[in-house]
Amino acid sequence: MSPRYAVYAVPGAVAADGAVAAELRALAESWYAGHQEITVDARRYGFHATLKAPLRLAPGRTPDEFDQAVAALAAKRRPVEIPALRLVTMDAFRVLVPTGGAHELRGLADAAVRALDPFRAQLTSADLARRRPERLTRSQHDHLLRWGYPYVFEEFRFHMTLTDPIPDVDGREIDAALRTHFEPVLGLDVPLGSIAVFEEPEPGAAFCLRSVHALTALPAEVAR
Repeated sequence: MSPRYAVYAVPGAVAADGAVAAELRALAESWYAGHQEITVDARRYGFHATLKAPLRLAPGRTPDEFDQAVAALAAKRRPVEIPALRLVTMDAFRVLVPTGGAHELRGLADAAVRALDPFRAQLTSADLARRRPERLTRSQHDHLLRWGYPYVFEEFRFHMTLTDPIPDVDGREIDAALRTHFEPVLGLDVPLGSIAVFEEPEPGAAFCLRSVHALTALPAEVAR
Protein backbone atom coordinates (compact mmCIF):
# COMPACT_ATOMS: atom_id res chain seq x y z
CA MET A 1 0.00 0.00 0.00
CA SER A 2 1.23 3.50 -0.79
CA PRO A 3 2.66 5.82 1.90
CA ARG A 4 0.59 8.39 3.71
CA TYR A 5 1.54 12.01 4.28
CA ALA A 6 0.38 14.45 6.96
CA VAL A 7 1.00 18.09 7.82
CA TYR A 8 1.75 18.71 11.47
CA ALA A 9 2.44 21.59 13.80
CA VAL A 10 5.55 20.60 15.76
CA PRO A 11 6.71 23.17 18.33
CA GLY A 12 10.49 23.27 18.45
CA ALA A 13 10.96 21.89 14.94
CA VAL A 14 13.05 24.97 14.08
CA ALA A 15 15.47 26.90 16.26
CA ALA A 16 13.53 30.11 15.66
CA ASP A 17 10.71 28.74 17.83
CA GLY A 18 12.87 29.52 20.84
CA ALA A 19 13.64 27.99 24.20
CA VAL A 20 10.08 27.30 25.41
CA ALA A 21 9.15 25.37 22.26
CA ALA A 22 12.41 23.43 22.35
CA GLU A 23 11.81 22.53 25.99
CA LEU A 24 8.27 21.39 25.24
CA ARG A 25 9.43 19.12 22.46
CA ALA A 26 12.19 17.68 24.62
CA LEU A 27 9.75 17.05 27.48
CA ALA A 28 7.34 15.29 25.14
CA GLU A 29 10.03 13.05 23.72
CA SER A 30 11.31 12.14 27.19
CA TRP A 31 7.73 11.44 28.31
CA TYR A 32 7.20 9.05 25.41
CA ALA A 33 10.52 7.32 26.08
CA GLY A 34 9.73 6.86 29.77
CA HIS A 35 6.11 5.69 29.35
CA GLN A 36 6.18 3.41 26.34
CA GLU A 37 3.37 1.16 27.56
CA ILE A 38 0.81 4.00 27.42
CA THR A 39 2.17 5.84 24.36
CA VAL A 40 2.23 3.16 21.66
CA ASP A 41 0.09 5.03 19.12
CA ALA A 42 1.14 8.47 20.34
CA ARG A 43 4.78 7.61 19.66
CA ARG A 44 3.97 6.14 16.25
CA TYR A 45 2.42 9.38 15.09
CA GLY A 46 5.01 11.52 16.87
CA PHE A 47 4.62 14.64 19.01
CA HIS A 48 2.48 17.03 16.99
CA ALA A 49 -0.84 18.70 16.37
CA THR A 50 -2.56 17.68 13.15
CA LEU A 51 -3.20 20.38 10.56
CA LYS A 52 -3.88 18.15 7.53
CA ALA A 53 -4.71 14.58 8.51
CA PRO A 54 -2.79 11.64 7.01
CA LEU A 55 -3.65 11.07 3.36
CA ARG A 56 -2.59 9.00 0.39
CA LEU A 57 -1.64 11.00 -2.67
CA ALA A 58 -4.09 11.18 -5.54
CA PRO A 59 -3.04 9.51 -8.81
CA GLY A 60 -0.48 11.62 -10.64
CA ARG A 61 0.60 13.54 -7.54
CA THR A 62 4.12 13.15 -6.16
CA PRO A 63 5.64 13.63 -2.69
CA ASP A 64 7.86 16.42 -4.00
CA GLU A 65 4.81 18.27 -5.34
CA PHE A 66 3.14 17.87 -1.96
CA ASP A 67 6.23 19.33 -0.23
CA GLN A 68 6.16 22.26 -2.65
CA ALA A 69 2.50 22.92 -1.93
CA VAL A 70 3.14 22.89 1.82
CA ALA A 71 6.07 25.27 1.33
CA ALA A 72 3.83 27.62 -0.67
CA LEU A 73 1.18 27.47 2.05
CA ALA A 74 3.76 28.22 4.77
CA ALA A 75 5.04 31.24 2.84
CA LYS A 76 1.54 32.75 3.02
CA ARG A 77 1.15 32.28 6.79
CA ARG A 78 2.88 34.07 9.63
CA PRO A 79 4.30 32.55 12.81
CA VAL A 80 1.70 31.95 15.52
CA GLU A 81 1.57 31.09 19.21
CA ILE A 82 -0.03 28.26 21.13
CA PRO A 83 -1.47 30.32 23.99
CA ALA A 84 -1.25 29.27 27.65
CA LEU A 85 -0.57 25.56 27.27
CA ARG A 86 -2.64 23.26 29.48
CA LEU A 87 -3.27 19.57 30.07
CA VAL A 88 -6.75 18.11 29.46
CA THR A 89 -8.44 14.77 28.84
CA MET A 90 -9.96 14.32 25.38
CA ASP A 91 -11.88 11.08 24.84
CA ALA A 92 -9.65 9.32 27.41
CA PHE A 93 -6.46 10.61 25.73
CA ARG A 94 -4.25 13.01 27.68
CA VAL A 95 -3.39 15.97 25.50
CA LEU A 96 -1.91 19.45 25.57
CA VAL A 97 -4.15 22.22 24.26
CA PRO A 98 -4.09 26.01 24.08
CA THR A 99 -6.20 28.12 26.38
CA GLY A 100 -8.87 30.20 24.67
CA GLY A 101 -10.05 30.24 21.10
CA ALA A 102 -6.62 30.02 19.45
CA HIS A 103 -8.05 31.62 16.29
CA GLU A 104 -4.69 31.86 14.52
CA LEU A 105 -4.09 28.14 14.96
CA ARG A 106 -7.58 27.43 13.65
CA GLY A 107 -6.92 29.66 10.63
CA LEU A 108 -3.69 27.81 9.90
CA ALA A 109 -5.42 24.44 10.06
CA ASP A 110 -8.34 25.62 7.91
CA ALA A 111 -5.91 26.90 5.27
CA ALA A 112 -4.01 23.59 5.25
CA VAL A 113 -7.20 21.54 4.83
CA ARG A 114 -8.36 23.60 1.85
CA ALA A 115 -5.03 24.20 0.09
CA LEU A 116 -3.80 20.61 0.26
CA ASP A 117 -7.02 18.72 -0.43
CA PRO A 118 -6.36 18.48 -4.20
CA PHE A 119 -3.47 16.14 -3.32
CA ARG A 120 -5.68 13.72 -1.40
CA ALA A 121 -6.75 10.40 -2.88
CA GLN A 122 -10.41 9.57 -2.30
CA LEU A 123 -11.10 7.40 0.72
CA THR A 124 -11.84 3.75 0.10
CA SER A 125 -14.80 1.99 1.69
CA ALA A 126 -12.36 0.44 4.17
CA ASP A 127 -11.00 3.91 5.04
CA LEU A 128 -14.51 5.14 5.69
CA ALA A 129 -15.39 2.13 7.82
CA ARG A 130 -12.31 2.65 10.03
CA ARG A 131 -13.65 6.08 10.95
CA ARG A 132 -16.76 4.46 12.49
CA PRO A 133 -19.14 6.80 10.65
CA GLU A 134 -22.07 5.60 12.73
CA ARG A 135 -20.49 7.33 15.74
CA LEU A 136 -19.98 10.68 14.00
CA THR A 137 -22.26 13.67 14.14
CA ARG A 138 -23.88 14.83 10.91
CA SER A 139 -21.32 17.60 10.54
CA GLN A 140 -18.39 15.23 11.17
CA HIS A 141 -19.77 12.72 8.69
CA ASP A 142 -20.15 15.40 6.05
CA HIS A 143 -16.57 16.55 6.62
CA LEU A 144 -15.34 12.96 6.34
CA LEU A 145 -16.96 12.57 2.95
CA ARG A 146 -15.88 15.99 1.65
CA TRP A 147 -12.43 16.45 3.21
CA GLY A 148 -11.38 12.91 4.19
CA TYR A 149 -11.35 13.68 7.93
CA PRO A 150 -14.18 14.41 10.37
CA TYR A 151 -12.49 16.95 12.63
CA VAL A 152 -11.96 20.00 10.45
CA PHE A 153 -13.21 23.61 10.47
CA GLU A 154 -15.78 24.04 13.27
CA GLU A 155 -14.97 20.49 14.50
CA PHE A 156 -11.23 21.19 14.73
CA ARG A 157 -9.52 21.38 18.11
CA PHE A 158 -5.78 21.95 18.22
CA HIS A 159 -4.21 19.31 20.49
CA MET A 160 -0.95 17.45 21.01
CA THR A 161 -1.44 13.87 22.20
CA LEU A 162 0.65 12.54 25.07
CA THR A 163 -0.95 9.14 25.78
CA ASP A 164 -3.07 6.41 24.30
CA PRO A 165 -6.58 6.11 25.86
CA ILE A 166 -6.27 5.72 29.63
CA PRO A 167 -8.91 3.81 31.64
CA ASP A 168 -10.47 5.88 34.43
CA VAL A 169 -9.06 3.57 37.07
CA ASP A 170 -5.49 4.46 36.01
CA GLY A 171 -6.08 8.12 35.25
CA ARG A 172 -5.34 9.88 38.54
CA GLU A 173 -1.77 8.61 38.86
CA ILE A 174 -0.96 9.30 35.22
CA ASP A 175 -2.48 12.79 35.39
CA ALA A 176 -0.29 13.59 38.38
CA ALA A 177 2.79 12.32 36.55
CA LEU A 178 1.93 14.42 33.49
CA ARG A 179 1.46 17.58 35.56
CA THR A 180 4.82 17.08 37.23
CA HIS A 181 6.63 16.25 33.99
CA PHE A 182 5.24 19.17 31.95
CA GLU A 183 5.10 21.70 34.80
CA PRO A 184 7.95 23.83 33.33
CA VAL A 185 5.85 24.73 30.26
CA LEU A 186 2.25 24.69 31.51
CA GLY A 187 0.62 28.09 31.26
CA LEU A 188 3.24 29.41 28.85
CA ASP A 189 2.70 30.69 25.31
CA VAL A 190 4.57 28.44 22.86
CA PRO A 191 5.79 29.92 19.55
CA LEU A 192 5.18 27.97 16.35
CA GLY A 193 7.32 29.09 13.43
CA SER A 194 6.88 26.28 10.93
CA ILE A 195 4.74 23.45 9.65
CA ALA A 196 6.09 19.99 8.85
CA VAL A 197 5.38 17.16 6.45
CA PHE A 198 5.51 13.68 7.97
CA GLU A 199 5.46 10.37 6.09
CA GLU A 200 4.14 6.95 7.08
CA PRO A 201 6.12 4.65 4.74
CA GLU A 202 3.76 1.67 5.17
CA PRO A 203 0.74 0.82 7.32
CA GLY A 204 1.68 0.57 10.97
CA ALA A 205 5.10 2.18 10.55
CA ALA A 206 6.13 5.20 12.58
CA PHE A 207 5.57 8.57 10.97
CA CYS A 208 8.90 10.21 10.16
CA LEU A 209 9.79 13.82 9.47
CA ARG A 210 10.09 14.53 5.75
CA SER A 211 10.37 18.33 5.51
CA VAL A 212 9.93 21.52 7.56
CA HIS A 213 8.62 24.79 6.12
CA ALA A 214 8.93 28.12 7.90
CA LEU A 215 5.92 30.39 8.33
CA THR A 216 7.29 33.58 6.80
CA ALA A 217 4.44 35.91 5.78
CA LEU A 218 4.12 39.39 7.25
CA PRO A 219 0.76 40.07 8.98
CA ALA A 220 -0.61 42.01 5.99
CA GLU A 221 0.25 39.16 3.65
CA VAL A 222 -1.68 36.39 5.39
CA ALA A 223 -4.23 34.79 3.07
CA ARG A 224 -7.74 34.33 4.41
